[in-house]
Amino acid sequence: MNIKDVYILEDRSILYINGEDSKDFLQNLISNDINKVSEDNSCFASLLTPQGKFLYEFIIVKHKSGYLLDCEKRQADGLFKQLSLYKLRSKVEILNLSNEFVVAAFSYEKFLKFDEAKDQSGFTIKYREDPIFLDPRNKQLGARLIINLEKLYLSLKKLDLHDTDVNEYYSLSHKLGIVPKDLNKLQDKLFGIECNFEELNGIDFKKGCYVGQENTARIKLKNKLSKRLMPINIIHGKLNEGESIFNNENEIGKVLIDNDYPFALIKFLDENFDEKLEFKTKEASISIKKPEWIS
Repeated sequence: MNIKDVYILEDRSILYINGEDSKDFLQNLISNDINKVSEDNSCFASLLTPQGKFLYEFIIVKHKSGYLLDCEKRQADGLFKQLSLYKLRSKVEILNLSNEFVVAAFSYEKFLKFDEAKDQSGFTIKYREDPIFLDPRNKQLGARLIINLEKLYLSLKKLDLHDTDVNEYYSLSHKLGIVPKDLNKLQDKLFGIECNFEELNGIDFKKGCYVGQENTARIKLKNKLSKRLMPINIIHGKLNEGESIFNNENEIGKVLIDNDYPFALIKFLDENFDEKLEFKTKEASISIKKPEWIS
């Protein structure tokens, strides 16, 4: 990212959770610890099925008396409905503010130019009343600003940031091994821990119960993690969602996202998986590289 580039993430939505029970409400549901979220820290978290399978992911930011959830726009309605189902008698208000707020991303280097900034994933500051935070998943993804749409372009001008092709941001995210879009294609297809949420600071194994906690903890404690979500690079040909990936006759994974920024669930411990090799699907030749942040 260039230090003056900004990416308007029109594919993101903002939900707002407010009310006197909002903290406990989220704590009982999400994979991370809501106590990490404060005026100067934001966190990444997910909502799983009771079996620990992936459903939704989002970044949680403290805002006034409640919490902003920065999620993919295609997941927003489903997440809103899922949270509403869990609401029951909780004194919680759930609002979809996607028509009012927008998310913009800019470089790590630009974030560090702010006087109050710290070189710490999730660190959060205010630009006037609007939160700016270093991406809690990975600092190389830069920072995000959540701002009222009416103020966006004036604020970007004052910050000396210039609107740039958002596909550059998606490409960076894919290269880093972090899914930028099409998250609905992952729903109920893999465990949350297989989405690399531990390495992306999205799971807290020390917090109490949450939806899907039992299987997530079991996979971790019994060292049963044998598959991971990894980015695919197409050498030639065409991918199809759900098809198998082979090393000769040996299946080493399955395509889950087949669009512009493809990902697959890979048997990364299998003896037939080697990052140096070229793999095959029915109609494509591909390469797969394990992200650097996975040990």
